[in-house]
Amino acid sequence: MNFSHSIENNILILNFEGDLIEIPRDTKLIEVIEDALEQDIKLCAIEISKLRYMNSTGINTLILVLTKFRNRGGEVVLINPSEQIKKLLIITKLSAIFTITKTKEEAIRLLEEEASA
Repeated sequence: MNFSHSIENNILILNFEGDLIEIPRDTKLIEVIEDALEQDIKLCAIEISKLRYMNSTGINTLILVLTKFRNRGGEVVLINPSEQIKKLLIITKLSAIFTITKTKEEAIRLLEEEASA
Protein backbone atom coordinates (compact mmCIF):
# COMPACT_ATOMS: atom_id res chain seq x y z
CA MET A 1 0.00 0.00 0.00
CA ASN A 2 1.14 3.51 -0.76
CA PHE A 3 0.36 6.19 1.78
CA SER A 4 0.72 9.96 1.90
CA HIS A 5 -0.52 12.66 4.22
CA SER A 6 -1.10 16.38 4.56
CA ILE A 7 -2.68 18.75 7.04
CA GLU A 8 -5.51 21.05 5.90
CA ASN A 9 -7.58 23.26 8.19
CA ASN A 10 -6.11 21.51 11.24
CA ILE A 11 -7.27 18.14 9.84
CA LEU A 12 -4.92 15.26 9.08
CA ILE A 13 -5.63 14.01 5.54
CA LEU A 14 -4.40 10.47 4.88
CA ASN A 15 -4.36 9.06 1.34
CA PHE A 16 -4.31 5.27 1.00
CA GLU A 17 -3.68 3.67 -2.38
CA GLY A 18 -3.29 0.06 -3.50
CA ASP A 19 -3.96 -2.92 -1.25
CA LEU A 20 -4.37 -2.45 2.51
CA ILE A 21 -3.31 -5.91 3.66
CA GLU A 22 -0.89 -5.05 6.45
CA ILE A 23 -0.16 -2.20 8.80
CA PRO A 24 2.12 0.00 6.72
CA ARG A 25 5.07 0.06 9.11
CA ASP A 26 7.50 1.14 6.43
CA THR A 27 5.41 4.25 5.76
CA LYS A 28 5.38 5.21 9.42
CA LEU A 29 1.61 5.63 9.57
CA ILE A 30 1.53 5.37 13.36
CA GLU A 31 4.31 7.97 13.64
CA VAL A 32 2.37 10.41 11.43
CA ILE A 33 -0.77 9.92 13.53
CA GLU A 34 1.09 10.33 16.82
CA ASP A 35 2.80 13.49 15.51
CA ALA A 36 -0.56 14.95 14.48
CA LEU A 37 -2.10 14.16 17.86
CA GLU A 38 0.88 15.75 19.63
CA GLN A 39 0.21 18.90 17.58
CA ASP A 40 -3.38 18.79 18.95
CA ILE A 41 -4.83 17.74 15.60
CA LYS A 42 -7.82 15.61 16.57
CA LEU A 43 -9.60 15.26 13.23
CA CYS A 44 -8.67 12.94 10.38
CA ALA A 45 -10.02 12.23 6.90
CA ILE A 46 -8.85 9.11 5.05
CA GLU A 47 -9.07 9.16 1.26
CA ILE A 48 -9.64 5.53 0.21
CA SER A 49 -10.97 5.89 -3.33
CA LYS A 50 -7.75 4.38 -4.71
CA LEU A 51 -7.77 1.46 -2.29
CA ARG A 52 -8.23 -1.68 -4.38
CA TYR A 53 -8.37 -4.36 -1.71
CA MET A 54 -8.47 -4.61 2.07
CA ASN A 55 -8.23 -7.68 4.30
CA SER A 56 -8.78 -8.08 8.04
CA THR A 57 -5.42 -6.47 8.83
CA GLY A 58 -6.44 -3.49 6.72
CA ILE A 59 -9.72 -3.27 8.61
CA ASN A 60 -7.72 -3.33 11.85
CA THR A 61 -5.58 -0.47 10.53
CA LEU A 62 -8.68 1.69 9.97
CA ILE A 63 -9.96 0.80 13.45
CA LEU A 64 -6.54 1.63 14.92
CA VAL A 65 -6.63 5.11 13.35
CA LEU A 66 -10.20 5.67 14.54
CA THR A 67 -9.37 4.52 18.08
CA LYS A 68 -6.31 6.77 18.36
CA PHE A 69 -8.30 9.85 17.33
CA ARG A 70 -11.45 9.05 19.34
CA ASN A 71 -9.36 8.38 22.46
CA ARG A 72 -8.23 12.01 22.18
CA GLY A 73 -11.76 13.31 21.64
CA GLY A 74 -11.40 13.42 17.87
CA GLU A 75 -13.07 11.89 14.84
CA VAL A 76 -12.21 10.12 11.58
CA VAL A 77 -14.08 10.26 8.27
CA LEU A 78 -13.58 7.93 5.29
CA ILE A 79 -13.65 9.51 1.83
CA ASN A 80 -15.08 7.93 -1.31
CA PRO A 81 -14.59 4.17 -0.88
CA SER A 82 -14.78 2.06 -4.05
CA GLU A 83 -17.81 -0.21 -4.42
CA GLN A 84 -15.78 -3.23 -3.29
CA ILE A 85 -14.45 -1.46 -0.20
CA LYS A 86 -17.92 -0.03 0.53
CA LYS A 87 -19.40 -3.56 0.49
CA LEU A 88 -16.67 -4.71 2.87
CA LEU A 89 -17.42 -1.81 5.23
CA ILE A 90 -21.12 -2.78 5.20
CA ILE A 91 -20.46 -6.49 5.74
CA THR A 92 -18.14 -5.78 8.67
CA LYS A 93 -20.59 -3.17 10.02
CA LEU A 94 -17.83 -0.55 9.96
CA SER A 95 -20.16 1.63 7.90
CA ALA A 96 -22.09 2.15 11.15
CA ILE A 97 -18.93 3.21 13.00
CA PHE A 98 -17.29 5.45 10.40
CA THR A 99 -18.79 8.48 8.74
CA ILE A 100 -18.35 8.05 4.98
CA THR A 101 -18.36 10.97 2.54
CA LYS A 102 -18.11 11.20 -1.24
CA THR A 103 -15.63 14.09 -1.39
CA LYS A 104 -12.74 15.50 0.60
CA GLU A 105 -14.54 18.85 0.78
CA GLU A 106 -17.57 17.19 2.36
CA ALA A 107 -15.32 15.37 4.85
CA ILE A 108 -13.56 18.59 5.83
CA ARG A 109 -16.90 20.40 6.25
CA LEU A 110 -18.28 17.62 8.48
CA LEU A 111 -15.12 17.50 10.59
CA GLU A 112 -15.09 21.28 10.99
CA GLU A 113 -18.72 21.13 12.15
CA GLU A 114 -17.72 18.37 14.59
CA ALA A 115 -14.91 20.54 15.94
CA SER A 116 -17.15 23.57 16.47
CA ALA A 117 -19.98 21.59 18.11
